[in-house]
Amino acid sequence: MKQLMTDGAAIAVASPSASLIRARPLLPLSRGKRRGLTIYLTANSEPMTKLAPRSLPLRRKLKMSLHRIAVIGGDGIGPEVVEAGVEVLETLAAAEFGLAFEFKRFDWGSDYYRRNGRMMPQDGLARLENFDAIYFGAVGDPELPDDITLWGLRLAICQGFDQYANVRPTRLLPGLTGPLRPDLGQQIDWVIVRENSEGEYAGVGGRAHRGLPIEVGMDVAVFTRAGIERIARFACDLALSRPRKLLTVVTKSNAQRHGMVLWDEVVREVVRGYPGLTVDWMLVDAMTQRMVNRPGSIDTVLATNLHADILSDLASALGGSLGIGSTANIEPSRNRPSMFEPIHGSAFDITGKGIANPLGSFWTASLMLDHLGEHAAARRLMVAIETVTGRGEHLSPDLGGMAPTAEVTAAVIAALSGLNSTSSSPPVG
Repeated sequence: MKQLMTDGAAIAVASPSASLIRARPLLPLSRGKRRGLTIYLTANSEPMTKLAPRSLPLRRKLKMSLHRIAVIGGDGIGPEVVEAGVEVLETLAAAEFGLAFEFKRFDWGSDYYRRNGRMMPQDGLARLENFDAIYFGAVGDPELPDDITLWGLRLAICQGFDQYANVRPTRLLPGLTGPLRPDLGQQIDWVIVRENSEGEYAGVGGRAHRGLPIEVGMDVAVFTRAGIERIARFACDLALSRPRKLLTVVTKSNAQRHGMVLWDEVVREVVRGYPGLTVDWMLVDAMTQRMVNRPGSIDTVLATNLHADILSDLASALGGSLGIGSTANIEPSRNRPSMFEPIHGSAFDITGKGIANPLGSFWTASLMLDHLGEHAAARRLMVAIETVTGRGEHLSPDLGGMAPTAEVTAAVIAALSGLNSTSSSPPVG
């Protein structure tokens, strides 16, 4: 592997037996577009830096994809698993011809809050907006109120960049055993689509008469026609892209008579425009039973912010562990960066012990690669993850093994080294 200096930052590039001759400076592109880099390679391994491009023998021109990634480790085990993910992505950059990353780390989170009184700088969104993606760890600190840590960082980014589609895939990976009978566990192949900008987590409400016997606190669930319509279309498009073309819509309109009734009405209007879909409806409480008793009847799920948050944690547990769950917070227009994170929390009980499961952050990295258009690299990473789980020799304690974080990471990197980009696997998500 060689390193190429560009804009003052070192980026990892895959270099075969040819020499890197010249790099054309990056051209400014509109936000959300892949940055292009043209490099020239000679057919031999000797440096030929003095030759002009037109005189290079057997010249080949390679279009390189340089992806600028903002890395926010956050709290607890977040930095541990994200740094493991960066190591895996750098391995991919060394192996995938034409793939490169530029990582920029931000030390935002609870420690930043203790120093500055904020979870991130006031101009934090402005610092992030020109990155291609955000790779996030976890947020939460037992010494700080959860509403400060969550709203000050993760939700501030999700809502600030209008990442309204939260996508959480679940499969029982090879070699893993979940709490369900094996014949049921093998049927799990789901994607849960969560409305990520409003609903129960809209942040509308307040408290009054603090400290008095009549003290009151109120959170208002906000449902808008525009918000429901766009997430319904996103879920329908995703369901249509999957082989079964099956969408389950989760609701609670029998008890929530206003916002959830609007949810039902708007989703029904949207799905009428997708005649190729099979659509069914479930009350959220009944949905938990269906996930346990009839997992094979589920494919793509659409639910509100709160409902999908809970259901996706159940899904990860049924898939073996919260430690392998992954999340994509998508801004579909691509005018602003999307954010990718493992499902698990900051897990301060194991922070610093070196035993956190990094597979969730690796699966998350695969989702990020897919979003960036690097589909071959995304497939390759998923195959490597499945190779490691299938062998069962390097599993973390939450999966019944004894392997520390570094050992699991090394095993995935070793598996990557034995794969090529034409490897196939089930679609990511």
